[in-house]
Amino acid sequence: MEGCQVYAKAPQRAKSGERTISMDELTGVQAKERKFLDLPPLPGHVARREFEYIRHGTLSWFINFDVVSGHVIEPSWGPTRTEEDALMHLQRLVESDAKATKWHIILDNLNIHQSEALVRWIAQREGIAPEALGVKGKSGILQSMESRATFLHDLNHQVVLYYTPKHASWMNQVEIWLSILVRKLLKRGNFASLDNLRDQILAFIAYYNRTMAKPIKWTYTGLS
Repeated sequence: MEGCQVYAKAPQRAKSGERTISMDELTGVQAKERKFLDLPPLPGHVARREFEYIRHGTLSWFINFDVVSGHVIEPSWGPTRTEEDALMHLQRLVESDAKATKWHIILDNLNIHQSEALVRWIAQREGIAPEALGVKGKSGILQSMESRATFLHDLNHQVVLYYTPKHASWMNQVEIWLSILVRKLLKRGNFASLDNLRDQILAFIAYYNRTMAKPIKWTYTGLS
């Protein structure tokens, strides 16, 4: 898998200012507040948790995992996960480091990762005229998801997207971090509102970056 090579090359690329980011979304994160307080553990009794809860809505998150440093950077959140949301998230990520010489971004094959909006953004950055892109669903670069993905993966661009194989999104390193977030916070968390959910996740990211962040020792080569 090409992504394995991207991971392997990331430390060397970083020496010349190139950034390597593993990106994914966590959608429908529920702000669930337990109706009653947990009962603490006592001699002879485990901690007990009330099964009833109050729903306060959901948030969708875009998460970036820096492959070289192991830090989670520039997260985005909101009520939706749309083509426009993905574009704004990636724009914000790239704008966060004006000194970066190149961006390598690993992500899955979700349709919003191969969108017309992303193609037009990259084309503008590369000085490609809008009329050279064709028409979505009909011609040129915009014709299909495949043609758009090929353009977005052009290694000559300053922002290059790398797509995991279909049905293999587990090969995206950020999936490992998302499982940590679920186990350590979301699974047993208590959230009184959407703002409280947001604040707890951001606090966890800050704590993780400060105390636990490290590069993932990726040993899978992509060869069977």
